[in-house]
Amino acid sequence: MTDQGPPAAARSFSGRTAWARNMQTPLRTFLRTETGGAAVLLAMALAALIWVNIDASSYDAVWGARLSVRLAGGGVSLDLREWVNSGLMTFFFFVFGLEARREFDMGELRERRRLALPVAAGLGGLVVPVAIYLAVNAGSPAAHGWGTAMSTDTAFALGTLALTGPRFPDRVRAFLLSVAVVDDLVSLVVIGAAYSKAVAPAPLGVAVGIFAVILLLRRAGIRYGMAYAVLGIAVWVAVLKSGVDPVVVGLVMGLLTFAYPAARTDLERASDLFRSFREQPTPELAQSARAGLATALSPNERLQQLYHPWTSYVIVPLFALANAGIPISGAFLARAYTSPITLGILIGYVAGKPLGITGASWMLTRLSRGRLRPPVGWAAVTGVGTIAGIGFAVSILIATLAFSGTQLQEAKLGVLTTVAAAPVVTWLVFRAAALLPARLQIRALLGSSEVITDLGAPVDPGIDRIRGPARALVTIVEYGDFECPYCGQAEPVIRDLLTGHGDVRYVWRHLPLNDVHPHAQIAAEAAEAAADQGAFWQMHDLLLRHQDHLLLSDLIRYAGDLGLDSARFSDHIRKRAGAARIAEDVDSADLSGVSGTPTFFINGRRHYGSYDITALTAAVRPAKAAAATPARRGGTPRPA
Repeated sequence: MTDQGPPAAARSFSGRTAWARNMQTPLRTFLRTETGGAAVLLAMALAALIWVNIDASSYDAVWGARLSVRLAGGGVSLDLREWVNSGLMTFFFFVFGLEARREFDMGELRERRRLALPVAAGLGGLVVPVAIYLAVNAGSPAAHGWGTAMSTDTAFALGTLALTGPRFPDRVRAFLLSVAVVDDLVSLVVIGAAYSKAVAPAPLGVAVGIFAVILLLRRAGIRYGMAYAVLGIAVWVAVLKSGVDPVVVGLVMGLLTFAYPAARTDLERASDLFRSFREQPTPELAQSARAGLATALSPNERLQQLYHPWTSYVIVPLFALANAGIPISGAFLARAYTSPITLGILIGYVAGKPLGITGASWMLTRLSRGRLRPPVGWAAVTGVGTIAGIGFAVSILIATLAFSGTQLQEAKLGVLTTVAAAPVVTWLVFRAAALLPARLQIRALLGSSEVITDLGAPVDPGIDRIRGPARALVTIVEYGDFECPYCGQAEPVIRDLLTGHGDVRYVWRHLPLNDVHPHAQIAAEAAEAAADQGAFWQMHDLLLRHQDHLLLSDLIRYAGDLGLDSARFSDHIRKRAGAARIAEDVDSADLSGVSGTPTFFINGRRHYGSYDITALTAAVRPAKAAAATPARRGGTPRPA
């Protein structure tokens, strides 16, 4: 198998050596999909408003149409709006459950001590809005709709954050997502407990039994997707028949789906299977190769890649089209904006969310004496609180369960108004932060908490191959392979980055992928043989410029061109004196979960996505800003 570069310039700095993951980080993919989906969601909400105000009868007729599915004398009969709300939205919560599980397994919440603060912030962002709603509606039957003022719409929040947020967005967005995980988990529990009909014990017992079977299959390691799909449909029907809203099934199924990084051994096995198919292209070997490729990635990532675009661009916008339509008139607006329902929802979201999230985060930080603190600065925490004041999908879903008639229309108006009000408040928060002096602005946005370190083996100046100042603020570590064409593309980018930033140092670590690059190991050993004579970086540059000529004779010629002692160089390679040093780098790659080349770490944090000069500069900027901020405990800048 040979490497094939990406066909378009847009991909020229985002590839990985064959069989390594050619994917963005799941978090960034999730964020980008949600951001794009927010535009479609807004368009469908506006379309619903236009439709119902042009022809309300046709709107009601379409979504009130009855659709029945029957099998062997039994079945489910719901109107079209209910199929969307309870059926298709189950996939939405399934995808959110997948992302929540990924955060627990691989993301910001994989360090369990970090759970406390997003849990506290999420609960604060639920309790305070509900308290405001109950205060506004005290003594009224409408108080039963308190759940409508709870849940943040992640798609809208992430989409508008892209327009109103700071120039260091990833950590802010990650914090918002971690809070939203708690928000939606609790909201789903509320839907199941407070807004379900009278619960029928027999169907609920059947649902519990089916869940037990799913858990047994999962424990047995069975990964046959169709089996889980059939059981998932069965448990959905059972939960629906029990009187509990079945969208909770999607969340639970998502939370049961493991996430883990692709292991290098699994990728090597996939490479071997494909090589066998290449040599003998039979249907049996094709099936084995497909299975090997599939098992190299976690079920969580594969299912997110499959379903997330559908939920963001089809299901949630369809939900908006089915539910956001309310007849608008001057009289209705005048009445609704004085209604306790509308005001309770609007004030609960726009004021209660930032008060709850910021207040709970501040209180936990104080009570823990700073041991637990937000991963971002307080301006960013406040901005996350204000942007979390957008309610839509779950809020409208709860409103349809809690209200009817005029009250439902008033509740929907309150929710829709948050989509306009919360982004304005958020823009004001971040605009105020932007007016601060540069040093205070960085601290206000990035804070002073330690970030998770992904690099398993810290940089050791006594061992590692380092280019640049010894005590630079930013350290870039690359795991590379001299025969990897993508590493060759990255080399001039790194050189430009080092030239443009005097406080960045660069570390090369060997990861020869011998299953796809037959000359990678000997090239790495040649670099170590040159290092024995103080010429590692000269040889490094030559090897990456001549990746198609890495035979032993070529390597000896390069040594001569560099003025090295050729006999000593050849003897070093013959004795494989550098093999142990290379093996240490490979072991450190395994510790860090590296499975392909090039893989970059910036100040210990893994860099995902492209590695052109723009992308790397954008990643270095916040890393430098965070490192230049006075240290968490010492009060001096923290070196890399």
